[in-house]
Amino acid sequence: MSEHEAPGVPGAAGGPELSGVDLARVALRAAKEQARARGAAAQEKRQARRGGGLRSGARADGRDPLPLGAAINRLITERGWETPAAVGGVMGRWPQIVGEDLAKHCVPLRYDEDPDQRVLTVQCDSTAWATQLRLLAPRLVARLNEDLGQGTVRLIKVLGPGGPARRYGALRAPGSTGPGDTYG
Repeated sequence: MSEHEAPGVPGAAGGPELSGVDLARVALRAAKEQARARGAAAQEKRQARRGGGLRSGARADGRDPLPLGAAINRLITERGWETPAAVGGVMGRWPQIVGEDLAKHCVPLRYDEDPDQRVLTVQCDSTAWATQLRLLAPRLVARLNEDLGQGTVRLIKVLGPGGPARRYGALRAPGSTGPGDTYG
């Protein structure tokens, strides 16, 4: 077949000449295609005038209202928020996951979802509970990954209790970093 020959059309460039019935068939096919194109263009024009053709019908489609839970799940999936949403759920269910005693003294603060990190930071109210949580960390990581999916949490960073806030008096040396900065 040459580059000028129309595929599927007998008698085009180099084939036998069309005559009679074959010529009528080709002409009829071309006329039908042109009519379809004109009809589709007219239909699009009518729909544009009526508001773009967005009409509700008897069958369900993507424009129908959704229950709130289904809409939120669809949004989470479309945006790729599955892991942050799951971790947020874990923070809400913290007492059920770690137990009531540990949950009273240790609170999850944040989750770093960077693929290289995936660290859950937890703060404890005493050094004894921080030590206890550090000992339980490997089992807790396994439990969290069982709930959230393998590899979601790689490490639990345990913070001890914070010290008292530094309060600076009215008379403070410029550039001083606090009470430990006496001879600089």
